[in-house]
Amino acid sequence: MVESSNNKVDFTTNATWFRGISTYGKAMIGNKAFEFYNDRNISDYVQIPWTEVTYIVADVHFGGRYIPRFEIRTKVNGKFIFSTRNNKKTLRAIRNYVPADRMRQALGLWQKIRQRLIHN
Repeated sequence: MVESSNNKVDFTTNATWFRGISTYGKAMIGNKAFEFYNDRNISDYVQIPWTEVTYIVADVHFGGRYIPRFEIRTKVNGKFIFSTRNNKKTLRAIRNYVPADRMRQALGLWQKIRQRLIHN
């Protein structure tokens, strides 16, 4: 069995980890890390310490009424994309451990197009 790196868990919810194929399980937000555990395979998990997180990037639609997914970017291991049952509550729980200046909103469609046109 995997041991949690958190001493105190603030929020737990059903979640999906997007990596090649979707993996379903539980996301836990605690005082030391963001953790995801697979429902079917105990050895399939990820623990991301708050000290490793560089940015949290959220896809925001309709003025913040709909957030389909969020991405955790780390210093060494790259990007992890998650979606939970209620992404707003999850991001609010993460906000307790990640400073506001490291939480970003993803670029919209027109911003991406404009960025490509300017840089090409």
